[in-house]
Amino acid sequence: MSEVKNKLGNKIPRTPMPEQEPKVRARNFKEVPFGYTPELAQTEASRCLQCKKPSCVEGCPVNVKIPEFIKLICEGKFLEASWKIKETNGLPAVCGRVCPQESQCESKCILGKKGEPVAIGRLERFVADFERAQGEIKIPKLPPKTGKKIAVVGSGPAGLTCAGDLIKFGHDVTILEALHEPGGVLIYGIPEFRLPKDIVKAEVNYLMKLGVKLEVNSIVGKLDTVDELLNEYDAVFLGTGAGLPMFLNISGENLNGVLSANEFLTRSNLMKAYLFPEYDTPTVQGKNVAVFGAGNVAMDAARTALRFGADNVYLIYRRSREEMPARKEEIHHAEQEGVQLMLLRNPIKFIGDEGGILRKVELMKMELGEPDASGRRSPVAVENSNFFLDIDVAIISIGTSPNPLVPNTTEGLKISKKGTIVADEETGQTSKKSVFAGGDAVTGAATVILAMGAGKKAATAINHYVNQK
Repeated sequence: MSEVKNKLGNKIPRTPMPEQEPKVRARNFKEVPFGYTPELAQTEASRCLQCKKPSCVEGCPVNVKIPEFIKLICEGKFLEASWKIKETNGLPAVCGRVCPQESQCESKCILGKKGEPVAIGRLERFVADFERAQGEIKIPKLPPKTGKKIAVVGSGPAGLTCAGDLIKFGHDVTILEALHEPGGVLIYGIPEFRLPKDIVKAEVNYLMKLGVKLEVNSIVGKLDTVDELLNEYDAVFLGTGAGLPMFLNISGENLNGVLSANEFLTRSNLMKAYLFPEYDTPTVQGKNVAVFGAGNVAMDAARTALRFGADNVYLIYRRSREEMPARKEEIHHAEQEGVQLMLLRNPIKFIGDEGGILRKVELMKMELGEPDASGRRSPVAVENSNFFLDIDVAIISIGTSPNPLVPNTTEGLKISKKGTIVADEETGQTSKKSVFAGGDAVTGAATVILAMGAGKKAATAINHYVNQK
C-alpha cells in the first residue's frame, strides 16, 4: 500500500474499508462493504492536507465542501460533518456508495499525485450513515413561501436533487413519479448489495420532511401532459432518466432466456425478486448466464445472477480490460465473487431448442484496431474464430436511451437524434418555455452524481426564472 506524509510528517497509508468475504457475499444480497468505524474514519480523515485551494471540490459536480467536512471528522464532530455535506448534497449516503469518486473528487486530490488520494467517498458514506443511525436528521430553516409551484417529473438523482434545492428556495415542489416507489435508478437499477433500499428511502424521506410533495404511479404523458402541468405549475423539470434498453439486434434475441439488464434488475430490485419467496416476483434464473456489456450495470447484472445461484456467469465484452467503462472497484468485486470475464469476444447469434428456449450463443474473437470517435480502440473481427458457448440466460447490458413518452407528448420540446432532450448545459432550459430538463434524459445514461449536478444547476435556473415571472 502506498504511503504519504501528512502535515505532521507521519506516514499514513490509505485506510481500507472492511467488507464481506467474496465467497460468502456472492450468495447473499447484503451490502458488500461494512463501512468505516469512527476510529477508521478519523484515521483516514487525518490524511487530508486541508489545502487552501482544494481542487477536490472542483472535481465534485455538486461542490461538496470536502476539506470542511473532513476537518469536522478529525475533530470527532460526525453529525456536523454530515450537515456540512448536506449544505450542497442532499443524498450523501447514496453518493458515498455509488459515485465514481476515483474519476471525480479523489482524482483531484493532491495526495494522489505521489500516493493514494484521501478516501473521500468512504468518509462521506460514514458520516451519512452515522447521522442516520443517531436519528439526528437536521432539518434546515426554510425561507418564507414564495407562492411559486414547480413540478419535478421523475424521482431519480436529478429530480430528487432539483426538488431538494427548490424547496430550500421557498417554492412549493411536487415530484411526479411513474413507478410505485420513488428513487428512479437508485431503487430499480442498483442492487441491494451495492445500495440498500432502506438508505434510498431514508434520503427520499429527508426531502419529504423538507416539504417536498410526492405523487407515485403518476405517468406524465399518460395521466397529464407537460402542457397540462404548465396550467397548474410555474415551471416543470424533466428528470425522466434513460430507462429504455438497447439490444444487440442479432438472430435469436427473441428466444426465452434473453432479456435486458433493465428488466432483470428491475424485477430483482424494485419488485424484490431477491427476497423470494417473501415476495413472489418471478425472474429468469439460470445456471450458465452470459452478460453482454462491461459498464456498471453489466457488473450489477452479473453479480446479481451469481446471487440467484448461477454456476457460471460470463461477462462478454468486445474490447479489452482497459476499455471497460465500469468502475475498477466494481470489476474487482465481480472477479472476486467469481464472475468470469470473456474479453475481446462478440456475439453473433443466439441459438435455441425446438421449444424456443435459449441454449447457446455463437461468439467471435475480436482484436483491437484504431481508436474510434470516443477515443477507445475499435474492435475488429478475427476471421474464422467463431465458437459456441452453452448458456441458458443472456442479459443484454449495452446501454439505454431516454423513454420517448414525455418527448412524444410534449409539443415544442426539441429532441436530439439520439432521443435525448435538448437542454442548456448550465441551466437545463429546454426549447419549451417554462420547461427545464437534466440528468440521463439529457445526457443519455451517465452517473448518479452527474445527474445530481444537472438537477442542482437546473434548480438555480428555475428559481431565477420563476422569480422573474
